[in-house]
Amino acid sequence: MNSLQDCYTLPNGVKIPCVGLGTYLTDDGETCVRAVKAAIEAGYRHIDTAVAYGNEASVGKAVRECGLPRDQIFVTSKLRNVNQGYKETKAAFEVTMKELGLEYLDLYLIHWPIARGHKQDWQEHSYQTWRAFEELYEEGRVRAIGISNFLTYHLQPLLERAKIMPMVNQLELHPGYHQDEIVKFCKEKGMVIEAWSPMMQGKQMQHPLLIEIGNKYGKTPAQVCVRWSLQNGFLPLPKSVNPDRIRQNGDVFDFSLTDEDMKAISSLETIGRLGPHPDTIYPD
Repeated sequence: MNSLQDCYTLPNGVKIPCVGLGTYLTDDGETCVRAVKAAIEAGYRHIDTAVAYGNEASVGKAVRECGLPRDQIFVTSKLRNVNQGYKETKAAFEVTMKELGLEYLDLYLIHWPIARGHKQDWQEHSYQTWRAFEELYEEGRVRAIGISNFLTYHLQPLLERAKIMPMVNQLELHPGYHQDEIVKFCKEKGMVIEAWSPMMQGKQMQHPLLIEIGNKYGKTPAQVCVRWSLQNGFLPLPKSVNPDRIRQNGDVFDFSLTDEDMKAISSLETIGRLGPHPDTIYPD
């Protein structure tokens, strides 16, 4: 990868830009609109949102107003877990598209594997949701479909019944939390792996090792984390609303971490999950 506009190729041949702007905790309104426009101006071509973020309308507004043709911006959104189920998914998708104000979606993800109130029948519930995803894909409403926060034991029963295999799994991945088992499983299945919170939500950004490695290349610890993610074959989704930091986070293509750097960064103290566990985010 040599620029923000270089792409991974999904199993169906769709190209997905190798770094995306994350918008989690970016309030709906002009702050979000400005952040997305700043990212596009800085060269980003991939914007990640979700119903749960509450900012689909602002993301869509920025994409429509950015001055670039729609087919040059890759837009991802995610199904909120309370909307899982076959009919519920179809209805929720229509709301998402109305909020975004776009004619199609580039990538649609199931946000979490186990919906509230479905701890006992989550496998069937997840499959019915996926049936709706498959139909939206076959209808051309969505260019690619995938999942988010699914671990191996969440994915296996879905893969046994799915007609179309998930093309993406979006996971919490950063130097302090690797999730090696599910990463290996997804790579074996040909999925592109997206990394949310690639900069550890600011945790350990002042770690002496990250500072030292960053200084060697004239880069910030955040840039080192994004580069670490790319060199692991992940698709990082760094989040910021500050235009300077947005540009900085994407300025990671003029240096490469050595094998020694990568090993050292991967050996940082494990800080564990910064987000909830997929099995307990919606306890019954």
